[in-house]
Amino acid sequence: MFIRLANQHREFVRDLVMNLQALATVLERQGRLASCYTCGPAMNSASFMVSLADGHLIRFLVSDYGITWTEMRDDRELMKLEGAEAIAQLQELANLVRQPGSPVEA
Repeated sequence: MFIRLANQHREFVRDLVMNLQALATVLERQGRLASCYTCGPAMNSASFMVSLADGHLIRFLVSDYGITWTEMRDDRELMKLEGAEAIAQLQELANLVRQPGSPVEA
């Protein structure tokens, strides 16, 4: 049972990393400063960052050790979420990207 759960977790992290890469690409095409870096070809971790406005930065980290969402303004941490809450916040960002004329759009 535990081996199956470990494999499912690895697949989940890999899927999340691929979606972060796609989100970064979409944001870059909209004129936002966005990046998604992975460590190696295994796709088992990523660092996603996007600048929403001057001094307003979102950082999303995912790895086998955990998932965090950090929102900063003028180098001060405003909010830090982990796990499911971090993923829900990421979904809100993705939803904003889809809306025409949204504040995320350039």
